[in-house]
Amino acid sequence: MSVLVNKDSRIIVQGFTGSEGTFHAEQMIEYGTNVVGGVTPGKGGQTHLDRPVFNSVAEAVAEKQANVSIIFVPPAFAADAIMESADAGIEVIIAITEGIPVKDMMTAKHYLKQKEGVRLIGPNCPGVITPGEAKVGIMPGFVFKPGKVGIVSKSGTLTYEAADQVVKAGLGVSTAIGIGGDPIIGTSTKEAVELLMNDPDTDGIVMIGEIGGQYEPQAARWIQENGNKKPVVGFIAGQTAPAGRRMGHAGAIIGGEEDTAEAKMRVMTECGLIVVDSPATIGEKMAEALQ
Repeated sequence: MSVLVNKDSRIIVQGFTGSEGTFHAEQMIEYGTNVVGGVTPGKGGQTHLDRPVFNSVAEAVAEKQANVSIIFVPPAFAADAIMESADAGIEVIIAITEGIPVKDMMTAKHYLKQKEGVRLIGPNCPGVITPGEAKVGIMPGFVFKPGKVGIVSKSGTLTYEAADQVVKAGLGVSTAIGIGGDPIIGTSTKEAVELLMNDPDTDGIVMIGEIGGQYEPQAARWIQENGNKKPVVGFIAGQTAPAGRRMGHAGAIIGGEEDTAEAKMRVMTECGLIVVDSPATIGEKMAEALQ
Protein backbone atom coordinates (compact mmCIF):
# COMPACT_ATOMS: atom_id res chain seq x y z
CA MET A 1 0.00 0.00 0.00
CA SER A 2 1.05 3.62 -0.40
CA VAL A 3 -0.44 7.04 0.11
CA LEU A 4 -1.63 9.57 -2.49
CA VAL A 5 -0.06 7.99 -5.62
CA ASN A 6 0.76 4.48 -6.80
CA LYS A 7 1.12 2.36 -9.93
CA ASP A 8 -2.64 2.53 -10.53
CA SER A 9 -2.88 6.33 -10.38
CA ARG A 10 -4.01 7.87 -13.68
CA ILE A 11 -2.03 11.08 -13.99
CA ILE A 12 -2.45 14.12 -16.21
CA VAL A 13 -0.09 17.07 -16.59
CA GLN A 14 -1.58 20.57 -16.64
CA GLY A 15 0.71 22.79 -18.71
CA PHE A 16 1.68 19.62 -20.60
CA THR A 17 3.17 21.18 -23.74
CA GLY A 18 5.15 23.96 -22.01
CA SER A 19 8.89 23.59 -21.43
CA GLU A 20 8.63 22.67 -17.72
CA GLY A 21 5.65 20.39 -18.23
CA THR A 22 7.35 18.63 -21.13
CA PHE A 23 10.68 18.12 -19.35
CA HIS A 24 9.21 16.72 -16.15
CA ALA A 25 6.50 14.69 -17.90
CA GLU A 26 9.28 12.97 -19.87
CA GLN A 27 11.10 12.17 -16.62
CA MET A 28 7.91 10.86 -15.02
CA ILE A 29 7.10 8.65 -18.02
CA GLU A 30 10.68 7.34 -18.11
CA TYR A 31 10.36 6.44 -14.41
CA GLY A 32 7.31 4.31 -15.24
CA THR A 33 4.63 6.66 -13.93
CA ASN A 34 1.19 6.12 -15.48
CA VAL A 35 0.84 9.47 -17.28
CA VAL A 36 -2.35 9.16 -19.34
CA GLY A 37 -2.29 12.59 -21.01
CA GLY A 38 -2.08 16.30 -20.44
CA VAL A 39 -3.95 19.58 -20.68
CA THR A 40 -3.08 22.66 -22.70
CA PRO A 41 -6.07 24.86 -23.64
CA GLY A 42 -6.24 25.35 -27.41
CA LYS A 43 -4.10 22.30 -28.21
CA GLY A 44 -6.72 19.62 -27.60
CA GLY A 45 -6.65 16.77 -30.12
CA GLN A 46 -2.89 16.88 -30.55
CA THR A 47 -0.42 14.25 -29.33
CA HIS A 48 2.56 15.14 -27.13
CA LEU A 49 5.13 12.64 -25.80
CA ASP A 50 2.92 9.93 -27.31
CA ARG A 51 0.09 11.01 -25.00
CA PRO A 52 -3.17 12.81 -25.89
CA VAL A 53 -3.53 16.54 -25.23
CA PHE A 54 -6.89 17.84 -23.95
CA ASN A 55 -8.33 21.35 -23.83
CA SER A 56 -9.64 20.88 -20.30
CA VAL A 57 -9.24 18.69 -17.23
CA ALA A 58 -12.89 17.66 -17.54
CA GLU A 59 -12.16 16.18 -20.98
CA ALA A 60 -9.15 14.27 -19.63
CA VAL A 61 -11.23 12.86 -16.76
CA ALA A 62 -14.07 11.85 -19.08
CA GLU A 63 -11.81 10.19 -21.66
CA LYS A 64 -8.95 8.83 -19.55
CA GLN A 65 -10.51 8.55 -16.08
CA ALA A 66 -7.66 10.69 -14.71
CA ASN A 67 -7.62 10.96 -10.90
CA VAL A 68 -4.31 12.75 -10.24
CA SER A 69 -3.10 16.01 -11.75
CA ILE A 70 0.30 17.68 -11.61
CA ILE A 71 0.39 21.40 -12.37
CA PHE A 72 3.13 23.22 -14.30
CA VAL A 73 1.06 26.30 -15.10
CA PRO A 74 2.51 29.86 -14.77
CA PRO A 75 1.80 31.54 -11.39
CA ALA A 76 -0.89 33.92 -12.71
CA PHE A 77 -3.03 31.00 -13.92
CA ALA A 78 -2.11 28.25 -11.43
CA ALA A 79 -4.88 28.85 -8.88
CA ASP A 80 -7.45 28.61 -11.67
CA ALA A 81 -5.81 25.36 -12.78
CA ILE A 82 -6.13 23.98 -9.23
CA MET A 83 -9.82 24.89 -9.08
CA GLU A 84 -10.43 23.47 -12.56
CA SER A 85 -8.98 20.12 -11.42
CA ALA A 86 -11.17 20.09 -8.32
CA ASP A 87 -14.24 20.88 -10.44
CA ALA A 88 -13.46 17.99 -12.78
CA GLY A 89 -13.28 15.45 -9.96
CA ILE A 90 -9.50 15.01 -9.67
CA GLU A 91 -8.76 13.46 -6.25
CA VAL A 92 -5.08 14.43 -5.81
CA ILE A 93 -3.84 17.77 -7.15
CA ILE A 94 -0.09 18.39 -7.01
CA ALA A 95 0.88 22.01 -7.67
CA ILE A 96 4.57 22.43 -8.47
CA THR A 97 4.25 26.11 -9.46
CA GLU A 98 6.11 28.61 -7.28
CA GLY A 99 5.08 32.23 -6.76
CA ILE A 100 1.29 31.93 -7.00
CA PRO A 101 -0.15 35.19 -5.58
CA VAL A 102 -1.27 34.74 -1.97
CA LYS A 103 -4.70 36.22 -2.73
CA ASP A 104 -5.20 33.66 -5.51
CA MET A 105 -4.25 30.81 -3.18
CA MET A 106 -6.65 32.07 -0.50
CA THR A 107 -9.44 31.87 -3.08
CA ALA A 108 -8.37 28.42 -4.28
CA LYS A 109 -8.01 26.97 -0.77
CA HIS A 110 -11.47 28.25 0.24
CA TYR A 111 -12.89 26.78 -2.97
CA LEU A 112 -11.32 23.35 -2.32
CA LYS A 113 -12.86 23.21 1.17
CA GLN A 114 -16.24 22.95 -0.54
CA LYS A 115 -15.13 19.93 -2.59
CA GLU A 116 -15.23 16.57 -0.84
CA GLY A 117 -12.53 14.00 -1.56
CA VAL A 118 -10.05 16.47 -3.07
CA ARG A 119 -6.51 16.83 -1.70
CA LEU A 120 -4.05 19.53 -2.76
CA ILE A 121 -0.31 19.06 -2.32
CA GLY A 122 1.72 22.27 -2.67
CA PRO A 123 2.07 24.72 -4.28
CA ASN A 124 5.81 25.38 -4.51
CA CYS A 125 6.57 21.73 -3.81
CA PRO A 126 8.66 18.92 -5.35
CA GLY A 127 5.64 16.59 -5.56
CA VAL A 128 4.98 13.07 -4.32
CA ILE A 129 6.80 9.82 -5.02
CA THR A 130 5.99 6.22 -4.17
CA PRO A 131 9.29 4.58 -5.18
CA GLY A 132 9.05 1.94 -7.87
CA GLU A 133 5.43 2.87 -8.60
CA ALA A 134 4.85 6.54 -9.37
CA LYS A 135 6.89 9.74 -9.43
CA VAL A 136 4.53 12.70 -9.64
CA GLY A 137 6.88 15.63 -9.30
CA ILE A 138 10.33 17.00 -10.04
CA MET A 139 12.43 14.88 -7.66
CA PRO A 140 15.37 12.76 -8.93
CA GLY A 141 13.78 9.32 -8.97
CA PHE A 142 17.03 7.36 -8.65
CA VAL A 143 17.56 8.62 -5.08
CA PHE A 144 14.39 6.90 -3.84
CA LYS A 145 14.26 3.14 -3.22
CA PRO A 146 11.16 1.23 -2.05
CA GLY A 147 10.87 0.62 1.68
CA LYS A 148 8.95 1.34 4.86
CA VAL A 149 9.92 4.91 5.84
CA GLY A 150 7.59 7.77 4.94
CA ILE A 151 8.97 11.28 4.40
CA VAL A 152 7.14 14.60 4.90
CA SER A 153 9.09 17.74 4.07
CA LYS A 154 8.65 21.44 3.34
CA SER A 155 11.92 21.48 1.40
CA GLY A 156 12.49 19.75 -1.92
CA THR A 157 16.26 19.46 -1.55
CA LEU A 158 15.98 18.16 2.01
CA THR A 159 13.42 15.59 0.82
CA TYR A 160 16.06 14.17 -1.51
CA GLU A 161 18.74 14.33 1.20
CA ALA A 162 16.50 12.52 3.70
CA ALA A 163 15.69 9.82 1.15
CA ASP A 164 19.39 9.36 0.40
CA GLN A 165 20.21 9.04 4.10
CA VAL A 166 17.36 6.57 4.67
CA VAL A 167 18.44 4.40 1.73
CA LYS A 168 22.11 4.48 2.79
CA ALA A 169 21.02 3.25 6.23
CA GLY A 170 19.64 0.12 4.59
CA LEU A 171 16.04 1.29 4.69
CA GLY A 172 13.79 2.49 1.90
CA VAL A 173 10.93 4.92 1.34
CA SER A 174 7.20 4.09 1.29
CA THR A 175 5.99 7.49 0.06
CA ALA A 176 7.70 10.88 0.17
CA ILE A 177 5.46 13.97 0.28
CA GLY A 178 6.84 17.43 -0.41
CA ILE A 179 4.18 19.71 1.08
CA GLY A 180 5.61 22.99 -0.27
CA GLY A 181 7.10 26.11 1.21
CA ASP A 182 4.58 28.82 0.36
CA PRO A 183 2.60 30.67 3.09
CA ILE A 184 -0.66 29.01 1.95
CA ILE A 185 -0.50 25.33 1.01
CA GLY A 186 -3.08 22.61 0.62
CA THR A 187 -1.88 19.82 2.91
CA SER A 188 -0.19 20.63 6.23
CA THR A 189 2.62 18.71 7.91
CA LYS A 190 0.12 17.20 10.37
CA GLU A 191 -2.21 16.04 7.59
CA ALA A 192 0.66 14.44 5.65
CA VAL A 193 2.00 12.74 8.80
CA GLU A 194 -1.52 11.46 9.53
CA LEU A 195 -1.68 9.82 6.08
CA LEU A 196 1.60 7.99 6.75
CA MET A 197 0.62 7.05 10.33
CA ASN A 198 -2.47 5.35 8.91
CA ASP A 199 -0.51 3.55 6.16
CA PRO A 200 0.14 -0.08 7.20
CA ASP A 201 3.21 -0.26 4.96
CA THR A 202 4.94 2.70 6.64
CA ASP A 203 6.88 1.75 9.79
CA GLY A 204 8.61 5.07 10.53
CA ILE A 205 8.33 8.72 9.47
CA VAL A 206 10.86 11.45 8.73
CA MET A 207 9.43 14.93 9.30
CA ILE A 208 11.41 17.87 7.94
CA GLY A 209 10.36 21.45 8.62
CA GLU A 210 11.81 24.92 8.72
CA ILE A 211 11.49 28.20 10.57
CA GLY A 212 8.20 30.09 10.31
CA GLY A 213 4.63 29.03 11.02
CA GLN A 214 3.35 26.35 13.36
CA TYR A 215 3.04 23.32 11.08
CA GLU A 216 5.68 21.21 12.84
CA PRO A 217 4.58 21.85 16.47
CA GLN A 218 0.98 21.09 15.45
CA ALA A 219 2.11 17.81 13.88
CA ALA A 220 4.26 16.92 16.90
CA ARG A 221 1.37 17.49 19.33
CA TRP A 222 -0.95 15.40 17.14
CA ILE A 223 1.62 12.56 17.12
CA GLN A 224 1.85 12.67 20.93
CA GLU A 225 -1.93 12.86 21.39
CA ASN A 226 -2.33 9.80 19.19
CA GLY A 227 0.12 7.68 21.14
CA ASN A 228 3.40 7.98 19.20
CA LYS A 229 2.45 4.85 17.23
CA LYS A 230 5.47 4.99 14.91
CA PRO A 231 8.95 6.45 15.42
CA VAL A 232 9.30 9.94 13.94
CA VAL A 233 12.70 11.50 13.23
CA GLY A 234 12.44 15.29 12.96
CA PHE A 235 14.72 18.01 11.59
CA ILE A 236 14.16 21.78 11.41
CA ALA A 237 16.09 23.83 8.85
CA GLY A 238 17.11 27.42 9.63
CA GLN A 239 18.71 26.94 13.03
CA THR A 240 21.12 29.82 12.40
CA ALA A 241 18.59 32.12 10.71
CA PRO A 242 18.53 35.69 12.08
CA ALA A 243 15.18 36.82 13.52
CA GLY A 244 12.84 38.63 11.13
CA ARG A 245 14.60 37.42 7.98
CA ARG A 246 12.90 35.34 5.32
CA MET A 247 15.06 32.37 4.40
CA GLY A 248 14.38 30.91 0.96
CA HIS A 249 10.73 29.86 1.02
CA ALA A 250 8.03 32.51 1.17
CA GLY A 251 6.66 30.84 4.30
CA ALA A 252 10.03 30.65 6.06
CA ILE A 253 9.94 33.77 8.17
CA ILE A 254 10.07 33.99 11.95
CA GLY A 255 7.00 35.90 13.10
CA GLY A 256 7.27 35.14 16.82
CA GLU A 257 9.34 33.24 19.33
CA GLU A 258 7.37 30.04 18.74
CA ASP A 259 8.38 30.13 15.04
CA THR A 260 12.12 29.68 15.64
CA ALA A 261 13.97 26.44 14.94
CA GLU A 262 14.93 26.16 18.63
CA ALA A 263 11.30 26.46 19.81
CA LYS A 264 10.04 23.94 17.26
CA MET A 265 12.78 21.44 18.12
CA ARG A 266 11.93 21.80 21.82
CA VAL A 267 8.24 21.07 21.22
CA MET A 268 9.07 18.11 18.98
CA THR A 269 11.41 16.65 21.63
CA GLU A 270 8.81 17.16 24.38
CA CYS A 271 6.27 15.30 22.23
CA GLY A 272 8.52 12.25 21.90
CA LEU A 273 9.99 12.77 18.44
CA ILE A 274 13.64 11.94 17.75
CA VAL A 275 15.08 15.35 16.84
CA VAL A 276 18.37 15.61 14.94
CA ASP A 277 20.60 18.67 14.53
CA SER A 278 21.77 17.66 11.06
CA PRO A 279 20.10 15.91 8.12
CA ALA A 280 23.24 13.75 7.89
CA THR A 281 22.05 11.67 10.88
CA ILE A 282 18.44 11.11 9.77
CA GLY A 283 19.10 7.65 8.35
CA GLU A 284 21.09 6.25 11.26
CA LYS A 285 18.60 7.58 13.84
CA MET A 286 15.70 6.03 11.96
CA ALA A 287 17.55 2.71 11.66
CA GLU A 288 18.15 2.73 15.45
CA ALA A 289 14.50 3.58 16.13
CA LEU A 290 13.21 0.74 13.97
CA GLN A 291 15.46 -1.94 15.50
